[in-house]
Amino acid sequence: MNSERIVLVTGASRGIGAAIADALAAAGHPVAGTATTQAGADAIGERLGETGIGVVMDIADDASVEAGLKAVDEALGAPLILVNNAGITRDNLLMRMKPEEWSQVMETNVTGLYRLCRRVLRPMMKARFGRIINLSSVIARMGNGGQTNYAASKAAVEGFTRSLAHEVGSRSITVNAIAPGFIETEMTEAIAEGQREQLLARVPLGRLGDAGEIGATAVFLASDGAGYITGETIQVNGGLHTA
Repeated sequence: MNSERIVLVTGASRGIGAAIADALAAAGHPVAGTATTQAGADAIGERLGETGIGVVMDIADDASVEAGLKAVDEALGAPLILVNNAGITRDNLLMRMKPEEWSQVMETNVTGLYRLCRRVLRPMMKARFGRIINLSSVIARMGNGGQTNYAASKAAVEGFTRSLAHEVGSRSITVNAIAPGFIETEMTEAIAEGQREQLLARVPLGRLGDAGEIGATAVFLASDGAGYITGETIQVNGGLHTA
Protein backbone atom coordinates (compact mmCIF):
# COMPACT_ATOMS: atom_id res chain seq x y z
CA MET A 1 0.00 0.00 0.00
CA ASN A 2 1.27 3.45 -0.85
CA SER A 3 1.40 5.07 2.59
CA GLU A 4 1.87 8.58 1.19
CA ARG A 5 -1.66 8.92 -0.15
CA ILE A 6 -3.34 11.85 1.55
CA VAL A 7 -6.55 11.14 3.44
CA LEU A 8 -9.48 13.39 4.34
CA VAL A 9 -11.85 12.15 7.07
CA THR A 10 -14.89 14.26 7.84
CA GLY A 11 -16.27 14.32 11.37
CA ALA A 12 -13.02 13.11 12.94
CA SER A 13 -13.40 14.60 16.42
CA ARG A 14 -14.67 11.53 18.23
CA GLY A 15 -16.24 8.11 17.95
CA ILE A 16 -16.12 6.31 14.63
CA GLY A 17 -14.61 9.25 12.74
CA ALA A 18 -11.74 9.57 15.20
CA ALA A 19 -11.09 5.82 15.05
CA ILE A 20 -10.98 5.89 11.24
CA ALA A 21 -8.63 8.88 11.16
CA ASP A 22 -6.34 7.30 13.75
CA ALA A 23 -6.28 3.95 11.95
CA LEU A 24 -5.41 5.49 8.59
CA ALA A 25 -2.70 7.61 10.22
CA ALA A 26 -1.28 4.48 11.90
CA ALA A 27 -1.22 2.83 8.45
CA GLY A 28 1.16 5.59 7.34
CA HIS A 29 -1.13 8.05 5.60
CA PRO A 30 -1.02 11.83 6.11
CA VAL A 31 -4.52 12.52 7.46
CA ALA A 32 -6.68 15.64 7.56
CA GLY A 33 -9.61 15.33 9.94
CA THR A 34 -12.48 17.80 10.01
CA ALA A 35 -14.54 19.33 12.80
CA THR A 36 -17.17 22.05 12.72
CA THR A 37 -15.34 24.26 15.25
CA GLN A 38 -11.79 25.56 15.55
CA ALA A 39 -11.49 23.97 18.99
CA GLY A 40 -12.47 20.62 17.51
CA ALA A 41 -10.01 21.00 14.64
CA ASP A 42 -7.23 21.93 17.07
CA ALA A 43 -7.96 18.82 19.15
CA ILE A 44 -7.76 16.63 16.05
CA GLY A 45 -4.43 18.19 15.11
CA GLU A 46 -3.06 17.57 18.61
CA ARG A 47 -4.26 13.96 18.54
CA LEU A 48 -2.79 13.19 15.13
CA GLY A 49 0.47 15.06 15.83
CA GLU A 50 2.98 14.80 13.01
CA THR A 51 0.75 12.38 11.12
CA GLY A 52 -1.92 14.90 10.21
CA ILE A 53 -3.90 18.08 10.72
CA GLY A 54 -7.30 19.25 11.90
CA VAL A 55 -9.44 21.41 9.63
CA VAL A 56 -12.63 23.38 10.23
CA MET A 57 -15.36 22.25 7.85
CA ASP A 58 -19.15 22.19 7.95
CA ILE A 59 -20.22 19.83 5.18
CA ALA A 60 -23.69 21.42 5.17
CA ASP A 61 -22.16 24.70 3.99
CA ASP A 62 -20.72 25.02 0.50
CA ALA A 63 -18.31 27.84 1.32
CA SER A 64 -17.01 25.97 4.37
CA VAL A 65 -16.31 22.87 2.28
CA GLU A 66 -14.47 24.98 -0.29
CA ALA A 67 -12.36 26.68 2.38
CA GLY A 68 -11.63 23.43 4.19
CA LEU A 69 -10.47 21.63 1.06
CA LYS A 70 -8.25 24.59 0.19
CA ALA A 71 -6.64 24.36 3.64
CA VAL A 72 -6.03 20.61 3.20
CA ASP A 73 -4.52 21.13 -0.24
CA GLU A 74 -2.19 23.86 1.02
CA ALA A 75 -1.06 21.89 4.07
CA LEU A 76 -0.83 18.35 2.70
CA GLY A 77 -1.90 18.22 -0.94
CA ALA A 78 -4.98 16.89 -2.70
CA PRO A 79 -6.61 13.93 -0.90
CA LEU A 80 -6.72 10.69 -2.86
CA ILE A 81 -8.63 8.93 -0.08
CA LEU A 82 -11.88 10.47 1.15
CA VAL A 83 -13.87 9.13 4.08
CA ASN A 84 -17.31 10.75 4.34
CA ASN A 85 -18.08 10.10 7.98
CA ALA A 86 -19.69 13.34 9.19
CA GLY A 87 -23.42 13.10 9.71
CA ILE A 88 -26.22 14.12 12.04
CA THR A 89 -29.47 12.78 13.50
CA ARG A 90 -32.66 14.66 14.27
CA ASP A 91 -34.84 11.86 15.61
CA ASN A 92 -38.60 12.19 15.79
CA LEU A 93 -41.73 10.30 14.81
CA LEU A 94 -42.70 11.25 11.27
CA MET A 95 -46.08 12.68 12.34
CA ARG A 96 -44.23 15.09 14.64
CA MET A 97 -41.16 15.70 12.50
CA LYS A 98 -40.57 19.35 11.73
CA PRO A 99 -39.54 20.32 8.18
CA GLU A 100 -36.14 21.47 9.46
CA GLU A 101 -35.54 18.11 11.16
CA TRP A 102 -35.96 16.46 7.78
CA SER A 103 -34.05 19.03 5.73
CA GLN A 104 -31.09 19.35 8.11
CA VAL A 105 -30.44 15.61 8.02
CA MET A 106 -30.68 15.50 4.22
CA GLU A 107 -28.54 18.61 3.77
CA THR A 108 -25.73 17.19 5.88
CA ASN A 109 -25.90 13.44 5.28
CA VAL A 110 -26.72 13.45 1.56
CA THR A 111 -25.93 16.86 0.06
CA GLY A 112 -22.74 17.02 2.12
CA LEU A 113 -21.66 13.80 0.42
CA TYR A 114 -22.27 15.38 -2.98
CA ARG A 115 -20.25 18.48 -2.05
CA LEU A 116 -17.16 16.53 -0.99
CA CYS A 117 -17.16 13.87 -3.69
CA ARG A 118 -17.65 16.32 -6.54
CA ARG A 119 -14.65 18.37 -5.46
CA VAL A 120 -12.16 15.55 -4.85
CA LEU A 121 -12.79 13.64 -8.07
CA ARG A 122 -10.71 15.76 -10.43
CA PRO A 123 -7.33 15.16 -8.69
CA MET A 124 -8.24 11.48 -8.24
CA MET A 125 -8.95 11.16 -11.95
CA LYS A 126 -5.67 12.89 -12.77
CA ALA A 127 -3.80 10.47 -10.48
CA ARG A 128 -5.80 7.52 -11.87
CA PHE A 129 -6.31 6.41 -8.30
CA GLY A 130 -8.90 7.14 -5.65
CA ARG A 131 -10.69 5.66 -2.69
CA ILE A 132 -14.03 7.07 -1.57
CA ILE A 133 -15.49 5.50 1.56
CA ASN A 134 -18.96 6.62 2.65
CA LEU A 135 -20.43 5.87 6.08
CA SER A 136 -23.90 4.39 5.97
CA SER A 137 -25.66 2.61 8.84
CA VAL A 138 -27.40 -0.67 9.57
CA ILE A 139 -30.52 1.51 9.96
CA ALA A 140 -30.52 2.08 6.18
CA ARG A 141 -31.69 -1.51 5.70
CA MET A 142 -33.28 -2.38 9.05
CA GLY A 143 -35.22 0.84 9.52
CA ASN A 144 -35.90 2.21 12.99
CA GLY A 145 -38.89 3.99 14.47
CA GLY A 146 -38.28 7.69 14.96
CA GLN A 147 -35.54 7.78 12.34
CA THR A 148 -37.29 7.99 8.97
CA ASN A 149 -35.12 10.97 8.03
CA TYR A 150 -31.86 9.30 9.10
CA ALA A 151 -32.76 5.94 7.51
CA ALA A 152 -33.71 7.66 4.26
CA SER A 153 -30.45 9.63 4.23
CA LYS A 154 -28.32 6.53 4.77
CA ALA A 155 -30.22 4.55 2.14
CA ALA A 156 -29.44 7.45 -0.20
CA VAL A 157 -25.76 7.17 0.72
CA GLU A 158 -25.75 3.54 -0.43
CA GLY A 159 -27.49 4.35 -3.72
CA PHE A 160 -25.10 7.26 -4.28
CA THR A 161 -22.18 4.90 -3.63
CA ARG A 162 -23.30 2.33 -6.18
CA SER A 163 -23.97 4.94 -8.87
CA LEU A 164 -20.73 6.87 -8.42
CA ALA A 165 -18.79 3.60 -8.56
CA HIS A 166 -20.09 3.12 -12.10
CA GLU A 167 -19.05 6.63 -13.12
CA VAL A 168 -15.43 6.59 -11.96
CA GLY A 169 -14.32 2.97 -12.06
CA SER A 170 -12.50 3.37 -15.37
CA ARG A 171 -10.02 5.69 -13.60
CA SER A 172 -9.22 3.13 -10.88
CA ILE A 173 -11.31 5.03 -8.34
CA THR A 174 -13.32 2.80 -6.03
CA VAL A 175 -16.40 3.94 -4.13
CA ASN A 176 -17.67 1.85 -1.22
CA ALA A 177 -19.71 2.27 1.92
CA ILE A 178 -19.37 0.94 5.45
CA ALA A 179 -22.59 0.33 7.38
CA PRO A 180 -21.82 0.07 11.11
CA GLY A 181 -24.23 -1.55 13.50
CA PHE A 182 -24.34 -0.52 17.14
CA ILE A 183 -20.85 0.65 18.06
CA GLU A 184 -19.48 1.46 21.52
CA THR A 185 -19.28 5.26 21.51
CA GLU A 186 -20.27 8.15 23.76
CA MET A 187 -23.76 7.91 22.30
CA THR A 188 -24.26 4.23 23.15
CA GLU A 189 -22.74 4.68 26.61
CA ALA A 190 -25.82 6.72 27.49
CA ILE A 191 -28.20 3.78 26.79
CA ALA A 192 -29.95 2.52 29.92
CA GLU A 193 -28.82 -0.91 31.14
CA GLY A 194 -32.15 -2.57 30.40
CA GLN A 195 -32.20 -1.23 26.85
CA ARG A 196 -28.57 -2.30 26.38
CA GLU A 197 -29.44 -5.88 27.36
CA GLN A 198 -32.34 -5.93 24.92
CA LEU A 199 -30.09 -4.58 22.18
CA LEU A 200 -27.33 -7.11 22.81
CA ALA A 201 -29.88 -9.95 22.72
CA ARG A 202 -30.49 -9.07 19.05
CA VAL A 203 -26.78 -9.20 18.11
CA PRO A 204 -25.50 -12.73 17.35
CA LEU A 205 -21.98 -11.83 18.50
CA GLY A 206 -23.44 -10.66 21.81
CA ARG A 207 -21.61 -7.36 22.08
CA LEU A 208 -21.45 -3.86 20.69
CA GLY A 209 -18.87 -3.19 18.04
CA ASP A 210 -15.62 -1.35 18.68
CA ALA A 211 -14.94 1.83 16.72
CA GLY A 212 -11.50 0.44 15.92
CA GLU A 213 -13.18 -2.33 13.93
CA ILE A 214 -14.73 0.30 11.68
CA GLY A 215 -11.30 1.94 11.40
CA ALA A 216 -9.78 -1.38 10.33
CA THR A 217 -12.46 -1.81 7.66
CA ALA A 218 -11.70 1.66 6.31
CA VAL A 219 -7.96 0.89 6.20
CA PHE A 220 -8.68 -2.21 4.14
CA LEU A 221 -11.00 -0.41 1.71
CA ALA A 222 -8.36 2.31 1.27
CA SER A 223 -5.66 -0.22 0.46
CA ASP A 224 -4.37 -1.58 -2.84
CA GLY A 225 -5.69 -4.96 -1.75
CA ALA A 226 -9.25 -3.68 -2.04
CA GLY A 227 -8.71 -2.42 -5.57
CA TYR A 228 -11.26 -4.81 -7.10
CA ILE A 229 -14.05 -3.95 -4.66
CA THR A 230 -16.34 -1.10 -5.65
CA GLY A 231 -20.00 -0.17 -5.32
CA GLU A 232 -20.31 -2.32 -2.20
CA THR A 233 -21.69 -1.69 1.26
CA ILE A 234 -19.74 -3.57 3.92
CA GLN A 235 -21.95 -4.49 6.88
CA VAL A 236 -20.09 -4.34 10.21
CA ASN A 237 -22.85 -5.11 12.68
CA GLY A 238 -22.08 -8.35 14.53
CA GLY A 239 -24.75 -10.21 12.56
CA LEU A 240 -27.56 -7.88 13.65
CA HIS A 241 -28.71 -7.58 10.06
CA THR A 242 -27.35 -9.50 7.07
CA ALA A 243 -29.73 -8.84 4.16
